[in-house]
Amino acid sequence: MISTNQLKNGNHIEVDGVIYKVVEFQHVKPGKGPAFVRTKLRRTTDGNIIDKTFRAGEKFRSVRTEARKETFLYSDGADAHFMDAETFEQTAIPEKALGDKLRWVKPNETVDLLFIDGQPADIQLPASVELEITHTEPGLRGDTASGGGNKPATVETGAEIQVPLFVNVGDRVKVQTETGQYMSRV
Repeated sequence: MISTNQLKNGNHIEVDGVIYKVVEFQHVKPGKGPAFVRTKLRRTTDGNIIDKTFRAGEKFRSVRTEARKETFLYSDGADAHFMDAETFEQTAIPEKALGDKLRWVKPNETVDLLFIDGQPADIQLPASVELEITHTEPGLRGDTASGGGNKPATVETGAEIQVPLFVNVGDRVKVQTETGQYMSRV
């Protein structure tokens, strides 16, 4: 069992028979009345986020999670397909459950596949990824009054990000996976 005072971002808990990932939590101690915990929870089956409030000290069933290295094969519009490199066993996860995480993964790339109670549920991405720019308009000096600014660019996975004007097609850039923001050229 896990208590509300042991919650951490990324923990998985079971509430009313449904497994959720803790996205955000906040302990609140009002001046009058008992303490409580305000949370944002992501349902692991479909990726929907809900807001839920719990009494301080409330207990939940802790969920067993395990990360395994698997190779991302392809995405067919409904499911994302992964393969275990040792057993060659293939696993499919609904794209809806993964959300926007697939935007940062290239085919044949090794990722950490998260299993919750033995069932594949999610992928864990690094904080940043390095991707190549496949399309962007050329940046011209003087496009903005201050000389800075951003322009849209498409990376090799098909995701669109905002990059500075000096970035060109073929450049490799570092992108933050949580927000999708450009960090630097590589």
